[in-house]
Amino acid sequence: MTNPAFGDDIPVYVISVAAELSGLHPQTLRQYDRMGLVRPGRAPGRGRRYSLRDIQMLREVQRLSQEEGINLAGIKRILELQREVAELRDHIFHLHNELDAARSAVSRRTSGEEEHGGELLPVRRTRVTIFNTSPPPEQER
Repeated sequence: MTNPAFGDDIPVYVISVAAELSGLHPQTLRQYDRMGLVRPGRAPGRGRRYSLRDIQMLREVQRLSQEEGINLAGIKRILELQREVAELRDHIFHLHNELDAARSAVSRRTSGEEEHGGELLPVRRTRVTIFNTSPPPEQER
């Protein structure tokens, strides 16, 4: 189903096509957008444009609702937690790679100095900036 010309995150499908592909009514897609369950892109005229990933998400929302009996508020929370877990896994992956690189650098720098007592050498500090592109969590009342 993936078109190689478009990535999974490119918003190309109008609401009627997205509704047909997901098996949902267009009004349901609008409701899910208002609730923040799915965040479609917007065309210049402000019309919704859904990506393949959005359509997959719509199917998952429908499955959780119909097969698991979870209400929409619960589904929203599940999706938020899944997004957060994915972000944390990505962060851990990058930190792990940075740690491996630092260990390798220290090992290379100290390998020739073991006969001098293996003194510790300073390790250059690296800053990592993570840009959070997801909207801030809603404040609980």
